[in-house]
Amino acid sequence: MSKLPDLIPYGKHIIDDSDIEAVVDILRNRFLTQGETVPQFENALCRYTGAKFATAVNSATSGLHVACLSLGVGDEDLVWTVPNSFVASANCARYCGAEVDFVDIDTLTRNISIESLKHKLRIAEERGKLPKVLIVVHFSGLSCDMKSIAELAKHYQFSVIEDAAHGLGGEYQGSKIGSCQYSDMSVLSFHPVKSITTAEGGAVMTNNEELNRRAVLFAKHGVTRDPQQMKGASEGPWYYQQIELGYNYRLSDLHAALGISQLRKLDSFIAARNNLAMQYSQKLAELPVNLPITEAGSQSAWHLYMIEVLSKDRADVFQELKARGVGVNVHYIPVHLHPYYQSLGFKKGDFPNAEQFYERAITLPLFPTLSSEQQETVITALNEVMI
Repeated sequence: MSKLPDLIPYGKHIIDDSDIEAVVDILRNRFLTQGETVPQFENALCRYTGAKFATAVNSATSGLHVACLSLGVGDEDLVWTVPNSFVASANCARYCGAEVDFVDIDTLTRNISIESLKHKLRIAEERGKLPKVLIVVHFSGLSCDMKSIAELAKHYQFSVIEDAAHGLGGEYQGSKIGSCQYSDMSVLSFHPVKSITTAEGGAVMTNNEELNRRAVLFAKHGVTRDPQQMKGASEGPWYYQQIELGYNYRLSDLHAALGISQLRKLDSFIAARNNLAMQYSQKLAELPVNLPITEAGSQSAWHLYMIEVLSKDRADVFQELKARGVGVNVHYIPVHLHPYYQSLGFKKGDFPNAEQFYERAITLPLFPTLSSEQQETVITALNEVMI
C-alpha cells in the first residue's frame, strides 16, 4: 500500500528562538501570572493598532463575551452577527442570555452585506425590534465596510463589536484593524493559526474608558482594588471587592511574553501572507473557481485564502487535494445550520449567500513560512483536480 504524502497544513504557527527566549525568561525570572508582562503586551497592542485601551484575555471567545457584557447585553436583548463565522461570534451573545439573529453576507467580499443590513434594519425598526449590538466579522482578514456600518449604528442606535479574530495586521482606510475607529469594541485572537500567537489568547480593544473599565472587571472576576470603584472605604492595601459577577478570563504573563515577541514580527508575517495571496491570485486566475477579492483602501491580514469551486463537487475536490498532500480545510459551516441554532428556529435557506459560499468553499494552505515549493505543489494539485 503506497504511503500518502505528508500534508501541507492549511495554517501553521511560527515560533523562533526569540519567542522561546522570551517565554523562558518568564519561567526563570518573573511572575507567571499578574506580573508586569500582560500590561506591557496590552500597551504594545495599543501602540500597534492605535486603540486607546486593551484588555488581554485567554481567548477571543472570552473577549467576545467580555465585550457583550461590557455593553450591557442581557436577557431580552437582541444581537445580530453573520452566519459565515465560527460559532463564538454568536455564542457570546447567548452566554449573556440574549437572542441572536443573523445578516447574510456579500457574495464578493464574504463579509456582512451592507444592503442586507440596511434592509433588515428598516424592517426591524418597523417592528420595534432593533438590535442592541451588531457583531461584524472581518472574514479571512478583510475589513468590513466599517464606515457604512458606523453610520447605520448612529442612525439606528446600536453598538458595534468587531470580531477581528482574523484581522490583526490588516488595515481599513489608513487605520489598523483593531483601532476601533468605527466601532465600540474590537476583539483580537492569538490562536496559533492567526496573525500572531500567544498559544491561546485574545484581547478586547476600545477607545472608551468606561467600556475598558468594565472589560477589565468582567475579565478578572468582577474584582477591583480601585478605591474609586468600591462601596465604602478601603480597609487597607490588601483590600479588594467584587462589584460585578465576573469571570477568570485573564491571560498569563507567560502567554503575554510570547505575544510581545510575536508582535515585533507581525508586519513581516503580514507581508509574507500578502505575497503568497498575490501568487495564488495570479496563478489560479484561469481556473473555474471564485477567488477572494481585495478592496481599495483596505489591506487584508490574509488569515485565510479561500476559493469557491464552481465546476466540480467541493467534497470531491477536497478529498483529491488531500490525497495529493494538500491539507485543505473549510471555513465555516454557517452558524445557523448547527443543531443548537436550528433548535432556536433557524433553518436551511434562511441566509442563502452564506450557505452557497459554504457549499463551494475550500481553504488553501497559507502561512508565512509556506515555501515557494510548497505553494507550487498546492497550485499544481489544484490544476490537476480542476481541469
